[in-house]
Amino acid sequence: MTAQEISRLLKSLADPVRAEHSGRYFKTGPGEYGEGDRFLGVRVPDLRAQVNKCGAVSLEDIQALLMSDFHEERLFALLLLVRKFAKGDEKEKTAIYNLYLKNTHRINNWDLVDSSASYIVGSYLESRDRRILYKLAKSASVWERRIAVISTFQFIGNNQFDDALKLAGQLLEDEHDLIHKAVGWMLREIGKRNMAVEKAYLLAHYKKMPRTMLRYAIEKFPEQERKKYLMGEV
Repeated sequence: MTAQEISRLLKSLADPVRAEHSGRYFKTGPGEYGEGDRFLGVRVPDLRAQVNKCGAVSLEDIQALLMSDFHEERLFALLLLVRKFAKGDEKEKTAIYNLYLKNTHRINNWDLVDSSASYIVGSYLESRDRRILYKLAKSASVWERRIAVISTFQFIGNNQFDDALKLAGQLLEDEHDLIHKAVGWMLREIGKRNMAVEKAYLLAHYKKMPRTMLRYAIEKFPEQERKKYLMGEV
């Protein structure tokens, strides 16, 4: 399918009421993190169903979709990239990884990052140099910083925790709530696999962590233990 055909398809599924709700949910108002983004009002399960139904789509057409003003078209492009990456050979994986990093300005909301970063950037860097993540974590763009954090989910799934912990330290004083949530989430995922590693990190840093980051990290702890962390009494 071409970008134009996909765009027409998604517009045929549009729901104005849902679009208005999505605009509020993803903070598109003046001064908010998603300022100016536009929505068609297509549900994510419906987008995924259409991705599964559509045939081959070229990287050129995916690039065109990433340039769309509509959030769902950009998400559709990213879901196509994830699918293509999973099935691709090394040459194609490299092309997709490079396209992704050249277009981070179009991966500009938390769901777009979370649906793609670990599956593309994390997977690609699994057996490669990961210094790019530390560069992204220093970016002025909150989305590039979130890409860096969420990419480590791939490593965490394979019990490789070092990069997630190092990035957590690098971003400990980040001012953005979306980074606090992402780091806390990755710490929680580490805890699911090795609680001792998470608790060692928390013991060293929890008193300095932003409140949201800490809350996300300890979300699955027993209630009394959570209270001790939140009160600074561990």
